Amino acid sequence: MNLLASSADFKTTQVDEASVYPIEVYFEYYEDIQNTKALDDILILENTEWQGTSSKQASFGFNSSAYWIRSSVLNQSQSVKNFIFEIDYSQLDSVNFYALKDSKLVAQLSTGDMLPFYPRDIDHPSNLFKFQLVPGESLQIFARVQTQGSLIIPVKVWEEQYFFEAAAAAQNFHFFYFGAMVFIILINFAVFVTLRERLYFYYTLAISGYLLFFATSSGHIRQLLLSDWPELNSRLFLISMPLLALFSVLFAREFLQSAKYSPKLDIALRSMRVFEIFNLLVAFFAPYDLVVRVSAVGAVFLFSVLLLAGPITSMVRKGPGIFFTIAWSSLTIGFFATSGRTSGFLPNTFFTEYAMQIGSVIEAVILTLALASRLFIERSQKIKAQAESIEQEKQRNIAQTLLTETLSKDPISKLSNRNRFEWLVQKSIDANPDERYILAVAQITRLDDITRTLGLSSTERIICSIAESLNTQHAELEGVVSFINDKGQKECVYQLSRDLFGSLMYQDAFEKNPKAFYEVLRRTAEPIEVQGLLIDLAPIYGSALYPQHGDNPAQLIRNALIALGEAPNSKEMMGVFHEELDIYDEDRLTLLTHLREALDQEQLVLYYQPKLNVNSNQVVGMEALVRWIHPTRGLIPPDEFIPLAEESGLINQLTLWAIDRAIVDMNSIKQAAYSGTVSINVSARDISKMSFVEDVKKILNRHSVAAESIYLELTETAAMEDPKVSIASLTALAEMGVNISVDDFGTGYSSLSYLQRLPAKEVKLDRSLIGEIRSSDSAAIIVKASINMAQALGYAIVAEGVEDEETREYLKEYNCDTYQGFLTCRPLPLDDIRKWLNKNYST
Repeated sequence: MNLLASSADFKTTQVDEASVYPIEVYFEYYEDIQNTKALDDILILENTEWQGTSSKQASFGFNSSAYWIRSSVLNQSQSVKNFIFEIDYSQLDSVNFYALKDSKLVAQLSTGDMLPFYPRDIDHPSNLFKFQLVPGESLQIFARVQTQGSLIIPVKVWEEQYFFEAAAAAQNFHFFYFGAMVFIILINFAVFVTLRERLYFYYTLAISGYLLFFATSSGHIRQLLLSDWPELNSRLFLISMPLLALFSVLFAREFLQSAKYSPKLDIALRSMRVFEIFNLLVAFFAPYDLVVRVSAVGAVFLFSVLLLAGPITSMVRKGPGIFFTIAWSSLTIGFFATSGRTSGFLPNTFFTEYAMQIGSVIEAVILTLALASRLFIERSQKIKAQAESIEQEKQRNIAQTLLTETLSKDPISKLSNRNRFEWLVQKSIDANPDERYILAVAQITRLDDITRTLGLSSTERIICSIAESLNTQHAELEGVVSFINDKGQKECVYQLSRDLFGSLMYQDAFEKNPKAFYEVLRRTAEPIEVQGLLIDLAPIYGSALYPQHGDNPAQLIRNALIALGEAPNSKEMMGVFHEELDIYDEDRLTLLTHLREALDQEQLVLYYQPKLNVNSNQVVGMEALVRWIHPTRGLIPPDEFIPLAEESGLINQLTLWAIDRAIVDMNSIKQAAYSGTVSINVSARDISKMSFVEDVKKILNRHSVAAESIYLELTETAAMEDPKVSIASLTALAEMGVNISVDDFGTGYSSLSYLQRLPAKEVKLDRSLIGEIRSSDSAAIIVKASINMAQALGYAIVAEGVEDEETREYLKEYNCDTYQGFLTCRPLPLDDIRKWLNKNYST
C-alpha cells in the first residue's frame, strides 16, 4: 500500500529562475490533539483530514496540541538548487522535519528551543531544514510542531544563497541593536554611579530587561551562550518580561513624578508595580504557558497605562510628559506591528519583523536624550548662575565708569531712564534668550490737567510719589527683573518719559501669581490727595511679551505703548499687545492722515439705496452708505477705512458727519416728491461715547428736522458689546424720537429676549438668510419664523439683499414689511438717486 499521498495532493511550491525569495509557503496542517501520532500515522491520513491555511502563516494561540504540517517543493529551474525550508519562529519548543521522496523517508531533523542548540543543519536560531533538488525534482516535507506558548507557524522557502544574504543583513541589524542598547545601558549606569539617583538605576534595569527579552526571544543567547541549557534560556525569557515591565513602571513614576503631579496616575502605576513584582516572582518557578499568559495580560495593561501616562502628565508638566509620550508611542507602535505580523494581520516586512526592536531603541534613545537634557539643564543652570554673577559684576563696573548721572537718571523722580531700561531689557534677553518676559508700561494720563490746575511743582511732587510707590511695590513682587545700582539701590521701575513708567518681569513668575501684579496696578489707580484735593491720576497700562511681540527693547516698548489703547477694554486694566492693534504701519498711517483730510475736504460722499414697501413697491426710506473717493487711489472700499476709523477714534466724527450730510441730502430731494426716512449706520464706539446722544440732538436742532425721520442702524454684535451702556444710549435716542434699527439680524446673537430690551422699531434680516429662501427650505422657515416673531413683538421687518422678483414674492407671502436690494436699485450718489426717484416714483 502506498502510504504517502501523491504530490498532487500537496500544496506545492514551485521554484524557478524567476522566483523571488523568500517564498512564503501555503501549507496544510493537522491537529494531533492527543499528541500520540507518529509519522507513519500521519502518512495514512485521508486528504479530507488536512486543513488548508488562508494565509502564509498560521497562528493557533496558546495550544498544547501537536500540529503537523505538510507541503511540497518542486524545482522547475534548469539547475541543481540548494534550498532551506524555514519555520520562522524561534520560540517553538519542538520542531521535527521529515523529507520524503517517492514515499520514502530520505531525511529528518529535530530542533526547537527545548532541545540543545546543536546539532543542526545551519548555525542559526531559526528552525531550518536544508535540502537539494535537481531540475524537475520535488520533495514532500512534513513537520511536527509543538510549544507551550503561543503557537505560530510562518513557513518560508529560500534558495541557500539568498537565505545567507538575508541572514547577514539581519545579523548586522541585531549587532547594531544590541550594541546600541548596551551602549545606552553603560551610559545610564555610569550616570547612576556618579549621581546616585535611582531614576538612572531604574532606567538601566528597564533597558537591560528589553535587551534580555529580545536576546532570549530571538534565540541569540541560546545560540551563543546557552546552547546546552535550553531550559535556562526559556526561564530567562520568562523572567525578562516582568523585569522590563517592573522597571519601566518604576522609571515612569520617577521620571514623570506622578506622585507629585498626578495622584490618580500614580495609583495606577503603583498597582502595576505590585502586579509585576508578583509576576517576576512567579516567573522563576511557574509553568511556561502560565507565565506567558500572565505576562501577556500584564503587557496589555502596561502599554495602556504608560501610553496614557505621558499625555496625562503633559497637562500639568509638559516637558517630561511630551518626551515620555513620544518615546512610549514608538514602542507601542512596534508592539502592535509585531503582534499584527505574528497574528497574520500585517505582512511580514522588515519593519513588522523588527518593529519592537526598532521601537525599543527609539524609546531608549529619546528617553536617554531626555535624561541627558535634564542633566545638562541642571548643570547649565548652575554654570549660568555663576557666569551671570560674574557678568553682572563686570557690567556693573562698566556702567559705573561709562554712564553718568545725567544720562541714566530722570532729574525729577531719580528713577533710571529709558536708556537704562533698554540696557536692562537687552541684557536680560542676551543672558537668557530662551526665557519669556513681560515688558509692562504705565502712563499717567491726567498729568497735563494736574499741571494746568495745580502748577508744575505739584506735578513734580506727584511724579516723585508715583515713582517711589511703583518701585517699592515692584520690589516686593516675585519675578520682577531688577538691577542694583552703584548706590546699592534696587531698580525695578524705570521712567521712560515724563508720564510713562516701565518694568520687566519673568512671564513664568507672573503667571504663577498675576493677582499680586494686578494689585499694584489697582493701588496706583487709586486717587491721591494733593493740596487738600483728591486727584484721579487715570493711569492706563500696556504690555508686550518676549519673544512673541519683539526681540529687542525698542520693539517691545513700542508694542507695549500700542497696547495702552486696549487697556479700557481689559478687565485687569492692562492691555496686552496683539497684531490687530498694530494699525501704525506706514500705509495705514498715510491712509489715516488722508481720512482726516477727507472729512474736511469733502472727499467722503453718501450713496443711497431705497427701502421699498413689499406690497406696493413704493419707496418708504433710504439707507445712507459712506463712500470715500480718494484723489489718487480712487474709490476705497468701506471695509478698508471703516475699521481704521474705529481703531483710530475717528469713527464718531465720521458718524456725526454722515448723520448731518444725510439730513442735508434728504432735505434737498424733497422736491423729488420724497418724504420718507433716512437710515444711517452707527457703531458700538458711537453709542458708548457719553456725548453721542447730545451730538445727535444738536444736529437735529440745527437743521430743524423731526427726529422721527431718522433711523440709526447698529448690528446685534455692536449692541451686545456693552449691553448696559448700549441700552442707556439707545433709550435716550428713542425718547428723542429717533428710530432704532437692528441691522444684520440673524448673524449675531439673535436673541429675541435681548432684542426686547432694546428700544428698537425695526429689524433688518441679513442678506445671508434672504439670499437662500428660494433654494433652502430651512432658510425659508427661519425667515418666515423671524418675520412672524419680530412682528408679534411690534417690530417692522426689512429684508436686505433682495435681488430678484421671485424673492420679493416670497417675502410678500411671508408678510414682510419692507425690502431693499439690487432688484430695484443699487446704492447711488445723491444726483443719481434724485434722477431715479423722478423717473420711477411720484407722490
